[in-house]
Amino acid sequence: MDAGFSILPIEGEHVFALTVLPHHHRDPFNRILIAQAKHVGMHILMADKHFKAYDVKLVGG
Repeated sequence: MDAGFSILPIEGEHVFALTVLPHHHRDPFNRILIAQAKHVGMHILMADKHFKAYDVKLVGG
């Protein structure tokens, strides 16, 4: 069943985007999600209040 989601591998560009990301959120996994979404212009499905501190498109937040 295709729900319209894609797996986004961690690329070198995402790691670089992570290095310049402000430290509003301390969880490393969530920080890479934020960096990836910002880099590729995707939305994040997340209700974590810390994500709102970043300029990232949220769904469900």
